[in-house]
Amino acid sequence: MENMIRVASSEGIDIYCPADGKFSFFNSPYFAHRNFIGVDIYPNLGFGELAPSPVNGEVIGTREVGFFESRSFECSSKDYVILMKSLENKKRIIKIIHVKPIVEVGEKVIVGGELGPLIRSGFFDFWTEPHVHVEVKDPSNPFRARGGYKIRRVMQINENEMEGSIADGSLSGLVIESKSEYSLIALNNDLRHRLPVDLNGKVGFIDGGIPHYGFFGVHTNFTPEVGDPVKFLGGKIGSVISVFENMALCSMEKHNLTFKVNGKPVRLSLYLHPSKPKMKIVPYKIGQLNLQKFDKVSLTLR
Repeated sequence: MENMIRVASSEGIDIYCPADGKFSFFNSPYFAHRNFIGVDIYPNLGFGELAPSPVNGEVIGTREVGFFESRSFECSSKDYVILMKSLENKKRIIKIIHVKPIVEVGEKVIVGGELGPLIRSGFFDFWTEPHVHVEVKDPSNPFRARGGYKIRRVMQINENEMEGSIADGSLSGLVIESKSEYSLIALNNDLRHRLPVDLNGKVGFIDGGIPHYGFFGVHTNFTPEVGDPVKFLGGKIGSVISVFENMALCSMEKHNLTFKVNGKPVRLSLYLHPSKPKMKIVPYKIGQLNLQKFDKVSLTLR
């Protein structure tokens, strides 16, 4: 468990993230991420590297799923499910996806133990980074997308991270990594873990892919209310449509929202980070941004 941080929990089962990684409840278009029953753990590793287990469990089964004939990028023709009986709650099953298993049935795996290579799944889009998808399931229903138990965020957040320069519409930084698929920006603002938003006059932290998924999440240290407005970069970007404890699922504003970096339209891919956050910007087409390492960038909302 060295360098693994407890970030989420469900049914007495703890879920961990590497200290130099990131995690997300909402940055995906799939059912689990619209219903508080899935969390993605990004271990800051490349495709093909061995994924550390985010949970403690005993392997009870593996399965190949999906068959992907054509995508706009090179990807695996198959994905994989690893099923583990929790060592913390033996009445629950942990479902793990996007890892080609090297573990065998009957093997016990502790947090940080190697599960297998991270794959570039056909379920991904071109900008998706290697990650482990986690759900907590009933033994009678381990494979279906629906029917999982809700997962709560346990990593604490700090309202003092709210910066006035973000609230009034200014966000800038330096390119620290740039690929044709996306660029990572180190922000100038003194943010420790995530990007803050205004949630009905209070501080929340955004998690999701905007505006392309049509929804996003906001993390708080209070219970939001349905209908609460969300503002980011000086403009309203959405409203709360459902709540689970200290997390809110929000719909995007129906009018056309355009995020621009140095004047070019982009999409944002935002996460929670145990360490200092980076802003991920995604072009509408591969290679469209053409940013270079150490370029200075400014993000605006129009």
